[in-house]
Amino acid sequence: MKVETYLFGAVEVSPEKIITFPNGLVGFEQSKRFILAHQEGSDQPSSYTLQSLDEPTLAFQIIDPANLGYNYELALSDAETALLQSPEPEDVAVMQVLFKKEEGDKASITPNLRAPLVINTKLRVGLQKVMESLRPNITLSNLASAV
Repeated sequence: MKVETYLFGAVEVSPEKIITFPNGLVGFEQSKRFILAHQEGSDQPSSYTLQSLDEPTLAFQIIDPANLGYNYELALSDAETALLQSPEPEDVAVMQVLFKKEEGDKASITPNLRAPLVINTKLRVGLQKVMESLRPNITLSNLASAV
């Protein structure tokens, strides 16, 4: 099917590439169908664009937390596990949504640590796990030094 997007223009989308977020994303609950896009020619991109198929002007930049030195250990509730259709651990991807943070005349790109995306990559269904607080089981690594 052909879909019109704000960032990429008209794109051909294969139905098996659609990722469904049954509950939508925080603040964008009406958008449930997304695709992942990345820069052409990059087999291992550092970040992706999560493009809504329901709202052409809605897109998020997302990244694997490991690329930023973060490691999540998430406990999913029974309802979250059911929504993801009981995936095997190797079929789960955790991604962070990036956002622009402005302080005075300075702007930076920051990951949303409290609401990662959890995606069943095999069945292409996901959810946004909103955490009330950060727990000690989120670890940071120093990417600048050898471990």
